[in-house]
Amino acid sequence: MNRIDGARDVLSKVPAITLGFWIIKILATTLGETAGDTVTMSWLGETTDHPVPNGYLIGTAIFGVLLLVLVWAQVRAKRFNPWLYWATIVASTTCGTTLADFADRSLGIGYPGGSLLLLACVLLSLLAWYRTLGSVDVDRIAGPREETFYWITITFSQTLGTALGDWSADPVSDGGWGLGYGGGALVFGATLAVLAVLYFRTKLSRVGLFWAAFILTRPLGATVGDFLDKPLSKGGLELSRPIASLVLGVAIIALILILPQRPGQHPGQRAA
Repeated sequence: MNRIDGARDVLSKVPAITLGFWIIKILATTLGETAGDTVTMSWLGETTDHPVPNGYLIGTAIFGVLLLVLVWAQVRAKRFNPWLYWATIVASTTCGTTLADFADRSLGIGYPGGSLLLLACVLLSLLAWYRTLGSVDVDRIAGPREETFYWITITFSQTLGTALGDWSADPVSDGGWGLGYGGGALVFGATLAVLAVLYFRTKLSRVGLFWAAFILTRPLGATVGDFLDKPLSKGGLELSRPIASLVLGVAIIALILILPQRPGQHPGQRAA
């Protein structure tokens, strides 16, 4: 059997990168923000007058354990399973929310320090992945090593995105960019639109554009999520966090059922 014939049997463990993928990804990152805030802020009361001690750390531990279980199941799976994949994405983005809040607020390193630290983690993860396997192309994810690097990189990118979203939205007096939740969402949405134009109009690296877009969908989701549930006095709509999370979860389930879900195509399959 030659290399191309063998590649026909190699199935990616992650979904094909389609418009539907990006729609569900943005909803999943928004859900991660509202769900993470539901646990750490509403239930544990981290931002209230009587918070549970170490609320952000407790929330990170809860979602971190869930993420590890789902990643283990994802790596053990023999083929692409859309329900398992998107559940793992939601767990990673929710864990990223609580972890970023813990780094920015509980550790006291602030948004600039947290964002730079997490950006370094993303870049180091991608570099280690490339040096070990020779590629960070998501269409090549078909084995345990590729998947391990993939989920490590994704978790760091989800955490980085949360820190960037909060940094952009918060007032200048609090160390933020002062864009507000709506302004932050517009900026990150416009940046994603520019990446889409670059994808269709230029020959820039598709892998590089994918990871740039993947990272930037997270601050977009973070700012939209905060816009939904933050107080009116801070520029939000003050919707119930649990209800907003439930609505987003139902929307994601509906889209998984409606939109075609297929694994990504390995480069060898395209050649064949």
